[in-house]
Amino acid sequence: MVTLADVAKEAHVSKMTVSRVINHPEKVTKELQKMVFEAMAKLDYQPNLAARALASHKTRIIKLFILEEMTVVEPYYMTLLVGISKQLEKHGYTLQVTPKLELNPGLCDGYIITGLRELDYSKLAAFHKPLILFGDNRHGYDFVDNDNYEGLRLATHYALKCGYEHLVYVGTDIEEPFELKRRQGYLDVLAESRLQSELYFCANHSHIAANLIKSKVAQWQANTCFICASDRIALGVSRALKASGKAVGEDFGVIGHDGVFLDQVGDLTTIKQPILEMGQALVEILLAKINGQDSSNYQRIYKSKLVVRTSTRKETDAYATNYLSDIS
Repeated sequence: MVTLADVAKEAHVSKMTVSRVINHPEKVTKELQKMVFEAMAKLDYQPNLAARALASHKTRIIKLFILEEMTVVEPYYMTLLVGISKQLEKHGYTLQVTPKLELNPGLCDGYIITGLRELDYSKLAAFHKPLILFGDNRHGYDFVDNDNYEGLRLATHYALKCGYEHLVYVGTDIEEPFELKRRQGYLDVLAESRLQSELYFCANHSHIAANLIKSKVAQWQANTCFICASDRIALGVSRALKASGKAVGEDFGVIGHDGVFLDQVGDLTTIKQPILEMGQALVEILLAKINGQDSSNYQRIYKSKLVVRTSTRKETDAYATNYLSDIS
């Protein structure tokens, strides 16, 4: 059986260095990590995770609670899961996934919680291990999220740059921080541009969004762009407009939010979140808390980017002429 000493000899480092690379890779340089991991791979060395857990009084288990309706968000959370699991694997942790916020969550070293709603926060008092939330919150808990406010400002500005004169917001029907910030991003750009706002809300399902648009499509004239709180809603809006004979991408524009698979299905212009990177950050922060590292960066917000596709037309000079001087 290959031992720690064998790995140290192959990598030309001490046993203590090998142990540090395995147990606390964040405390050594990338060069040392590379040397040790290459030696481990060459010798086919497998760390005894059970022994490590016993010695450190840790389970080496992280619990991930996904509280969203999975039929609504499965492409999104699949990408998040990849980011989380890959990062945990680097540190020798096992991931357990559960759809319910259990009051007695069992043995683990910490928690990653997604999809938390206002009614759920009182339950967190029962969680006595380190935790990190995926999503901003009003209760002071550590979190990772994208900048929902700036993302919708970016989308709304782009619609104006494309020359659309009437902008309609279609949001989700839940009063949670991510929705409120996306909504406010849209409202603030319209206020700055001295344009009238128009808002509608529905459940985060494409067919519900489609039915909403079909019921009101006669009231919208050409040169209208729909700013949507999710790609799923945007997909429904786009389909309803096309079914009503509207020229999506020309007379009518549609912009989504998320940028995970559904935007490609509908060829949607969207605000793309860095989901993979945020999944990795959730693990980084949680393990830092588990290991007692002092950090002030336990609340991390990532920037999104605009991805332009055929559901909107190209930028024009109308924005600079009509709105830029007002905004500045």
